[in-house]
Amino acid sequence: MPGSLEGVQVISVVMPAHNEAGYLETAVREVSEGIRARGHDLEVLVVENGSTDDTLAIARRLADELPYVRVSSRAVADYGAALCDGVLAATGDFVVTFDVDYYDLGFVDDALALLSQAAPPAIVVGSKRAPGARDQRPWPRRFVTAVFSWLLRFGFSLSVSDTHGMKAMQRAAVDPLLRLCRFRTDLFDTELVIRTQRAGLPIAELPVIAQERRPSRTPIWRRVPRTLVGLIELRLTLWREGRGSA
Repeated sequence: MPGSLEGVQVISVVMPAHNEAGYLETAVREVSEGIRARGHDLEVLVVENGSTDDTLAIARRLADELPYVRVSSRAVADYGAALCDGVLAATGDFVVTFDVDYYDLGFVDDALALLSQAAPPAIVVGSKRAPGARDQRPWPRRFVTAVFSWLLRFGFSLSVSDTHGMKAMQRAAVDPLLRLCRFRTDLFDTELVIRTQRAGLPIAELPVIAQERRPSRTPIWRRVPRTLVGLIELRLTLWREGRGSA
């Protein structure tokens, strides 16, 4: 079967969900049916956070219908906290993180092929900036991603060109690093990738096609200043940790 991996017991798919009543069921069914068709066992962890629509009710119904779907809930909307909760709760050999509006089964095939190599990366990032990627989102979002990528390279010497969006990882390799991450909201996955590189673990990236299935939940003008402040705080946090271990 395409993408089959000898010895892989479970692939955990983590999906944060905030006000996704119109998209959640389609995403869960498409992802789970696609992965199962490839011969993999899986669990899908839906982490509802702060929704004011029927997202939680839909997630619980799916969990009742599909034995491989698990649901947890947070009272406050926080994408990074929901993502962290899901990855920490995952039990699979490999963990794949998808947004409800941004997932690609082809990425799963390619990422798991890398993760099954003799010397695999700890994390595979689906990059909107890597050679061969196609970012079809509106130009303001493409511009912000480009600036964010430059800041990560300049401020953190990051070797990959993106940190947001789809990722696949070895759960055992990243689990100790997850517990060190202090940031949530927009920066949890960025901090995890940075900490993985600082720990000397290899990271790979794959070019992806980025398309909007729906408008962003948070206006870009609100995310930009929040993210910039967060990057400064993250840089200071890592600098202090580095001094403390010197």
